[in-house]
Amino acid sequence: MTVTIDPVLISVMQRRFKSITEEMGLTLLRTTRSPILNEARDFVTGLYDANGDMLEQTEYIPVLAFALQPCCKEIIRFFGDDIHQGDVILHNDVFSGGNQNNDVAAFRPIFHDGQLVAWSATKGHQADIGGAVSGGYNPEAREVWQEALRIPPLKVYDRGELRKDVWRMVFANIRYQIVEEDIRAQIGGTSVGERGVLELIERYGLDSFLAHKEHLFDSTEQMVAREIEQIPDGTYLGESTVFYDGVTDGTEMEIKLAVTVAGGTVTFDFTGSSPQTPGFVNAPFSATASALMLTFLMLIDPDIPHNAGIQRRINIVNPEGSFLNASFPAATTFGNSITGPTTDAIMKAFAQAVPKIVTAGWNRFLGFAITGQDPRKHMPFVDILFLALKGGSGATWGADGYDHIGLINCAGGILAQDYEMFEIQNPFLLARHEYLVDSAGAGQWRGGLGTDTEFLIDGEDVMAVAFGDGIEEAARAFGLEGGGRGSINTSEIAEPGGLVRVPKSKQILRDIPRGAIFRQKAGGGGGYGDPLQRPAGKVAEEVRNGFISAEAAARDYGVVVGADGVSVDMEATARLRDGGKEAG
Repeated sequence: MTVTIDPVLISVMQRRFKSITEEMGLTLLRTTRSPILNEARDFVTGLYDANGDMLEQTEYIPVLAFALQPCCKEIIRFFGDDIHQGDVILHNDVFSGGNQNNDVAAFRPIFHDGQLVAWSATKGHQADIGGAVSGGYNPEAREVWQEALRIPPLKVYDRGELRKDVWRMVFANIRYQIVEEDIRAQIGGTSVGERGVLELIERYGLDSFLAHKEHLFDSTEQMVAREIEQIPDGTYLGESTVFYDGVTDGTEMEIKLAVTVAGGTVTFDFTGSSPQTPGFVNAPFSATASALMLTFLMLIDPDIPHNAGIQRRINIVNPEGSFLNASFPAATTFGNSITGPTTDAIMKAFAQAVPKIVTAGWNRFLGFAITGQDPRKHMPFVDILFLALKGGSGATWGADGYDHIGLINCAGGILAQDYEMFEIQNPFLLARHEYLVDSAGAGQWRGGLGTDTEFLIDGEDVMAVAFGDGIEEAARAFGLEGGGRGSINTSEIAEPGGLVRVPKSKQILRDIPRGAIFRQKAGGGGGYGDPLQRPAGKVAEEVRNGFISAEAAARDYGVVVGADGVSVDMEATARLRDGGKEAG
């Protein structure tokens, strides 16, 4: 049957695909139990065609931009013809397309009149996934089996019937009941996707559906090509460093990147990056690809649909055996967190070609997973402290960085927990959560502000796992075009007896007593442009609001605030600015 392509219908279908994935996301927000999912929104929902190519995704956190398509293709390859209506397949395995062990996906094939036409999928970060340490982050891991229960393509529903033995085997190896309940919610989300796709096919017909989705891919590819063609052809180099492999103090892992733009295509080549580490500071291929995709999507038209057409114009060279594409059976849980340094290298490369499009450096991610027993409920608790880890983003030409936005791999998608819910869900008492003064890199456009957080721990059998970066001086967010660097990350746990424990960036802290005080300062983003070009009145306003100190205003911006703390001392400011002060 010949189908006449209707450009309007292509647009209608694309928007319907998007709305279906958003409806799937609303299902997860309303039915999951873990705050990691229903508050922080650490998940992605997507639709894929019969070949596993992306029709549309809604990445509630951007690091999951490339997290489902590779898994879907692996499922298709593995099961072949043994795929049926009513099947549900789980997957998290980083050595067969997964991006992180804790990120568990649920896939549902969609059939129309007996023909496989599409897939509906959800993926979310689970509160636990087995392994040696509760919560899933284990800086002491030296191989994948010490990190998690590996789930290669695994059918838990067969033709609509629950495989009870398989289901029981999976959740017998996971500590918390909440994970089983959240996976059920994710499966429910795939049902919402199935229903939406079938309604679309019933409305327009299968032949029209198939023909128009191919043209959607083609038109998206052309949109991306036009965006790339705006970038001057050439090869641009970028570098970045990851600090401490979790095994040997002082270690550094280098990211080497060559970005080649030619003929409407862009190639990202990571050849020369450091070899994989003996610890968990490694990434599987999909995690690095997601880091690349989310950064690239920040640099092009945000209205371009997210489907397989985008990837036709992107080539990735990432040799196996580097810490950005670790070989089996390496530990890799830190892989998603390498997104920040990877993005640094990408931004530095593109800054040479399109300096007004890129951002300065974002604050490096320093996270904590805190687990233990809640004596109020006599139940276990897990929290990744999204509240405390959200530093500032880098500034860009014409705009300040975002305050309190958090890690680049979530790019604002991760929400900070509601204060009351934070205390209800965990045995914590929040004492302080505010912007961190003088954390933003100075610039004509300043970086985003970081945060200062403090809370009391009132749980039992408490353990904190530090997994992050940015506590080294050299890891501060970089500035661009004369902008200053952001501030450093710090953390400590002060115990009732007076002992203060300062964790490494990757470390397990056990036996934390009740009454301990947790403190974390998340750094700010880098500034963009000469700080002396920032309007003096704007600087004074931020002194008045407590964003920067009067000392920093004078030191970094050459602005002297009067004794009233409000007005600008114009004469003193003119003398400082004429002296050409530089940003710190």
